[in-house]
Amino acid sequence: MRKLLIVLILAGCAARGEFEKAPAGLAGGTPEAIFVGTTRAEGPDGFGFERSEQASFLRYDVSIPPEREPGKVNWPPKSRKPDAQKDFLLLDWQRFDSGEEFREALSGALKRRGQTDVVIYVHGFNNTMAEGVYRVAQMHHDLKVPGVAVHFAWPSRGSALGYVYDRDSVIASRSGLVALIDEVEAAGAKSVILVAHSMGAFLTMEALRQEALQDGPTALERIRGVVLIAPDLALDVFRSQARDIGKLPEPFVIFGSSRDRILNISATISGSGERLGNIEGVARIADLNVIYLDTAAYSTGTGHLNLGENPALLNLFGGLVGIADAFTADARARVGLLPGLVLTVRNATEIVLAPVGAIAEGQ
Repeated sequence: MRKLLIVLILAGCAARGEFEKAPAGLAGGTPEAIFVGTTRAEGPDGFGFERSEQASFLRYDVSIPPEREPGKVNWPPKSRKPDAQKDFLLLDWQRFDSGEEFREALSGALKRRGQTDVVIYVHGFNNTMAEGVYRVAQMHHDLKVPGVAVHFAWPSRGSALGYVYDRDSVIASRSGLVALIDEVEAAGAKSVILVAHSMGAFLTMEALRQEALQDGPTALERIRGVVLIAPDLALDVFRSQARDIGKLPEPFVIFGSSRDRILNISATISGSGERLGNIEGVARIADLNVIYLDTAAYSTGTGHLNLGENPALLNLFGGLVGIADAFTADARARVGLLPGLVLTVRNATEIVLAPVGAIAEGQ
């Protein structure tokens, strides 16, 4: 426990990511538009960690540098001028005066791209506004997801010591995420795909549960797919949420890893043992119609965002994790395209991913 506290204190003292505006005339990066709904309160320095009872709607235009490794978010160092070839930079941003203005702007962007499906990304624990927006831009770009990206930014404390604050913020933000889904649908989206990381998975399940309980199972027909990445969610809580939801949206995909060090710490803090994102096998969720992808073989660092940070996984899913490919009703039939061991236990499918070289050595 003492070692755990030292790790948390050191992480809490680390410098945090902030928006850096690109100087006028600086070019070289690839622009990525991110439409944002947030329950963060606006302060003199922008949208921080305090909570707002009303959702705000924004758009951020982010420049993604060409000179970087896939999966990396490069922050401009204080020691030199910003470089669009190497650094993530903010090109521009806009706050919409109302949900209606946001809806009209998003509708226009969708129509220009001929887009009818929208991916909404939900960030996880310990994120600032800039970190969430930049990570969404990076994942959307590196996974080659077509069209504009939409992000729900809930009021994380942005501190490794803010776990309880973040859990409370999740509960306070359920209606905000539902409101964003409503706006996206009203903007012309025929279906919505939810992609959530870490504690954002807890928020996503709570929002789905709220919709199902308030408006019945037909309320979730607009949800075309759900992807939970390293979900920081107690297994029994997930089962309870799934029971209240009834029929889970399909496909329902979970990326997990038994080597996820952050979830191991989370389990210690919460005293709950296994988290959904680091389970050993799918026996305890075998009655649910889900696809569980074990990415432990690809873990580097903390192993908490393998899908978004690992170049091999980005390459593997870059042509698959897209609106027209993985997120369709027949996604289960595509598991044979993935390198690894495929196991089916009742309704659940587990795919233990392995690098191609490792599979060849085992043959």
